[in-house]
Amino acid sequence: MVKIRNLLGMTLGLLMPFSAVANDSYINIYLDADRTGYIESATSIEQGIRTAFDEIGNTIQGHDVRFVTLDHRGNSVRSKKHMAIYKKDPNALVIFAGLHSPPLIKYRQYINDNQILTLVPWAAGAPITRHPNSENWVFRLSVDDTKAGARLANFAVTQTQCKNPHLLLEETPWGKSNQRNMAAAIKDLLNQTPTVTWFNWGINEPGARIKIREVQRSGADCVLMVSNAAEGKHIVNAMASFPEEERLPIISHWGITGGDFAVQVPHETRQKLDLYVVQTCFSFLSSPETELSTSVLTRAKALFPNQIKSANDIVAPTGFIHGYDLSKLLIQALSELELEGEMVNNRDKLRIALENIQSPVQGLVKRYDKPFTTYSESNKDAHEALGLDDLCMATFNQDNNISVIAGR
Repeated sequence: MVKIRNLLGMTLGLLMPFSAVANDSYINIYLDADRTGYIESATSIEQGIRTAFDEIGNTIQGHDVRFVTLDHRGNSVRSKKHMAIYKKDPNALVIFAGLHSPPLIKYRQYINDNQILTLVPWAAGAPITRHPNSENWVFRLSVDDTKAGARLANFAVTQTQCKNPHLLLEETPWGKSNQRNMAAAIKDLLNQTPTVTWFNWGINEPGARIKIREVQRSGADCVLMVSNAAEGKHIVNAMASFPEEERLPIISHWGITGGDFAVQVPHETRQKLDLYVVQTCFSFLSSPETELSTSVLTRAKALFPNQIKSANDIVAPTGFIHGYDLSKLLIQALSELELEGEMVNNRDKLRIALENIQSPVQGLVKRYDKPFTTYSESNKDAHEALGLDDLCMATFNQDNNISVIAGR
């Protein structure tokens, strides 16, 4: 088996002096994520990608695969610098993104203008894949906010009998994207426009209590939350600190699952309130076991023996699941083209191949049959591999793992 060259923690200084001539012996696959604030999701995505590539011996058409892992630390400007590094690397084929939507939304034009072939296994911001041009360079296999808002709102109204939902959103492009979609869904369900409370990154628990008081004063009977783990843990801990009769159910986007939320908000605290989170519908823990899921888990345990001894050890599991499935689609698209000549030309060939995958691909979430097509204003989901039917609600169990709720 060919050994993967995994370049963990490479610095900008080490990466800049690329030769202008490609080395035909290897291909670079980039992973640009927040490995400082959200190492859990970044690691999980990487594990899923590497597991998929291990299935093909870590080679593509005779070229060794080399992973270049970069840490943008949640900073959009730093992420753009990493995109520029990818662009200058004559061996770079694709770049996988991480948890954060803001870099991909803020620099969507840059990505497409510079033909940065980007695969998204986590970030959910609606605009990411919807660049208004048929030559679209971003492909996603993840939760999509245009669908997540509908799933969250429907669950709140039909399952928790919420009559007056309140939106509690981080004030970022991701939060604003969700405001539009959640508000539209609630308007359809309840014929009302929900009140919104915004919070900033870095909010602490006292600040969260102030925000919750604002929500309570509005007369809300549930909260639809869009937050990552760093802020979400303070909001949920703050809600749990109120008297029982003042606590409101929290129906959360999946950002809280990308870090150490379940450790910072232990089971004893979570028991005090109703907390739900949107996920894609496959789980190693609660979905029926299949030959594929067994094989993938066995391979992952062999590849990462110190980190994964059972399915319980896969932290931020949807990162692994989506990273694996998206890599399988990438591998299938690569099998349907011939890599030759300059890598910049191969990137374009691969973009077109992804839009025209000929053979079905069995993944963990589902069987993918032509998951991507050519983007247009009348086909806005063209670069979305998943749809509303692939989204479920979930809870955290007593072992701090995520358990998908049966049904949709």
